Amino acid sequence: MRLATLVKRTEFQRVRGGGRAQTSAFVLEGKARPPVKTTATPGELPQPTLTTTPTGARFGFTITKKVGNAVVRNRMRRRLKAVFTALLGTHADPTYDYVVVARPPAFDQDFQQLTADARGALDRVHGRKPARPDDRGRGSSRGGDRRSSRRADDPPPPSGSH
Repeated sequence: MRLATLVKRTEFQRVRGGGRAQTSAFVLEGKARPPVKTTATPGELPQPTLTTTPTGARFGFTITKKVGNAVVRNRMRRRLKAVFTALLGTHADPTYDYVVVARPPAFDQDFQQLTADARGALDRVHGRKPARPDDRGRGSSRGGDRRSSRRADDPPPPSGSH
């Protein structure tokens, strides 16, 4: 499956202000595309205007000169395209446009880690909680039912000043 890409500057700018997720290797921004109004072609009888949304997720890649020379930037673009192409059918919403802003670690980060980061970033952009493999169903370490280290038969802590 081929990855559809954003080309025009206005397409990139429209994605700004949507969902955003950051990883060490890239920043992912995503926003639902507005519906497109279609009308009858010339020569046909007037039809009611239909509102449809184009199918298939589209991706735009931004890799600045700050991250390296042309060889480095092109390799990063190819790696990121491969990652998001693999996730196209399972995690990317077909009604969304996405912009991926590369960071230097994308050049040499392990491909499986890059894919896992992309999967989690897509989930966060869509407001879904990404499944964390290290969670294993345990409760949160913050808040919740914190028990005091004091026993019931311990004397109460001293109050007042010395």
